[in-house]
Amino acid sequence: MTSDRDETLTDQHEVDPADNRDLPEGEPDAAAGQDDAQADAATESLRDLVTYLVNNLVDEPESVEIDVTRRGPSVHIQLRLPEGELGKVIGRSGRIAKAIRTVLLIAGSKHHLRVSLDIES
Repeated sequence: MTSDRDETLTDQHEVDPADNRDLPEGEPDAAAGQDDAQADAATESLRDLVTYLVNNLVDEPESVEIDVTRRGPSVHIQLRLPEGELGKVIGRSGRIAKAIRTVLLIAGSKHHLRVSLDIES
């Protein structure tokens, strides 16, 4: 047996998920800023990863140029190196380049980023 009083109490406890009256007004902007900071840190860590991998493959690490561009959830890494060093980074049939791309894919997925790598001379 339920009374009218019990039904009234039950109705009072229902919460609309779209009701945001409890959140401070600046909270969504602060969360968005924090996400950007984390994405920038993730982008920088991807640059460091590529730098580490490539510098250990080539004979002249100072000749390597790495440009990183981020647009939303996508990160584009452009790697420029001298022609003499190109084969060391690409490898036979592109095996080393494929391995570097795989490592970047995994590292980027941990930060919910999609990573692409272009290698050119």
